[in-house]
Amino acid sequence: MSATKNPFQFLQQVRAEVSKVVWPTRREVLLTSVMVLVMAALTAVFFFFVDWFIRTGLTLLLETVG
Repeated sequence: MSATKNPFQFLQQVRAEVSKVVWPTRREVLLTSVMVLVMAALTAVFFFFVDWFIRTGLTLLLETVG
């Protein structure tokens, strides 16, 4: 691909490339956004329980030793 020195030609090429883009529909954007929020919530719950399990285990260990 050669460098274009003509700004008009560059803008024509940009417009041609942008017209090739397949934009998501409103439904697709909504669905993927909801999926991201659900996965973030599930991840937060998972790490909450992992943290709780480790904290409980360390507390019991320290109480037993100390």
